[in-house]
Parts: sequence; structure tokens; C-alpha cells
Amino acid sequence: MSKYSEISGYLESQVDIKPEIAIILGSGLGRLADYVEDAKIISYRSIHEKFPEFPVSTAPGHKGNFIFGRINGKNVIMMQGRFHYYEGYSMEQVTFPVRIFAKLGVSTLIVTNAAGGVNLDYEAGDIMIIKDHIRLSPNPLIGKNLDEFGVRFPDMTVVYDKGLRAMAHEIAGEMGIKVFEGVYMNLTGPSYETVSEVKMFRIMGSDAVGMSTVPEVIVARHCGIRVFGMSVITNKATSEDGELLDEQDVLVHADKAATNVMAIVSEMIRRV
Repeated sequence: MSKYSEISGYLESQVDIKPEIAIILGSGLGRLADYVEDAKIISYRSIHEKFPEFPVSTAPGHKGNFIFGRINGKNVIMMQGRFHYYEGYSMEQVTFPVRIFAKLGVSTLIVTNAAGGVNLDYEAGDIMIIKDHIRLSPNPLIGKNLDEFGVRFPDMTVVYDKGLRAMAHEIAGEMGIKVFEGVYMNLTGPSYETVSEVKMFRIMGSDAVGMSTVPEVIVARHCGIRVFGMSVITNKATSEDGELLDEQDVLVHADKAATNVMAIVSEMIRRV
């Protein structure tokens, strides 16, 4: 039995819910867990104590829990905090939960993150639906292919499901919530970007930049899970004026946007 099967089996023994949808919460978005009904919380640390290969969250704003429950009548599993490459974890560890989702039978993954705005039209507090990504971090599928999950060379032509993106736009319009759609660029972090790097990213076609999401999404697609992604623009990426970026500002802006993010996500879950 693989370690993924062992841990998914353990989780199944602790809850009576079989999740259809998984949600990964980004920095500052942890309070979205309050929307889960009949919540059963299992901390990453409690899993780590039984299965040392499973990581724990160390990043600010990431509480470190799996939350099983229901949102708008659908069974969900929510990650209140994720793992990042900059924490010193391998890409296998960063994406470990996504393979657990696959073993649990999840068919749809919703990922959220806090990101810096590269597009000059974006302001702090804006919401961006991710239509594509640019990866500038190691590919999580490097190494021996895990045939139990997917093929050696998975297609990435349409990573973020078109139907789910269209649904999100429709819902946002009905609710009067302004949303953008753009390209998310993934870096390793933990340092923020230089002025020249941001200029380069803009030329390359990036609208927002962050330190997460893409590894998880690649593994989800390898597993055959459809994906929807959303970024909260928490700051304008580095500019010439010398304004310094602060992680607390990132968390504050993410928290302010959290209500609109969850309004869209919860209605999407109802309609999926």
C-alpha cells in the first residue's frame, strides 16, 4: 500500500464524509473555513505524528488543518493552510495533499492564493480568476512517474477549467463583484521580486505573481482532477518608488477580500 493510500485511509476512518470538492486556502484566507457546515477538523500535525512524511504548515496566515464538511449541500475537504517550496519542503511534500485528494475521490479542486499585482490595472483587494499560469519553479512531476495517478507526460493545454471560469464570471456578475481574469506566475520565494523582475514578468505576459498554487495544480491535472483558481491581489508588485512590501499588509488585504472570494466559491460549489 502506498503512503498516499495509507494516509487517505486514515482520514476516511476519522470522518463520515466522502469529499467531492477540495479547496485550498491561501495566505490570509483561512477564515473562509467558517463557511463549512458540520465541520470536522484534523490538524496536519496530528497526521504528521502518525505519518512523519506528511508536512506541517510554517507560513504566516496558514493554520494547518484539514476541514471536512459541507458547503451548500456538497461534501468538501478544505485545506486551511498549504505548504510552500520556500519552507524547505520538497515538491513532493508541497503537493502531497493533492494526491491524498485524488485517493479520497475528489473530482474538483478550487485553489486560492494571495498574489502581487503585475498588471498595472490591478489594485490591492482586486480578485483575479486564473486563466493560465507561468511556472518558474521546479516541476513537481520530476522523478519516477506515479502511474497510480496519471501518465508520464500530462497535457497542460487547458489547466484551469473553462466551464468553471465561465461560471465564476457569471456568479460574480450576478453579485456585483468586480473580477479580472489573468495569468498567474509562480516563483519559489520567499523573497519578494525586484523592480526589474516585475518588468520582465509583465513582458512575459504575467498579470499576478506568487509563491504557490502552480505545483498543486500540475499534480491535480496529473491526477485527472479539474481545477479552478482565484488570486486575491494583495499589493502592487515592486515599483520604482521604493515602497516596501510587508507580509502583514498582504494578510490584511486578503482578509478584506475574503468575503467576496467565499461568496463566489460557495455559489460555485452549489452549482457544480
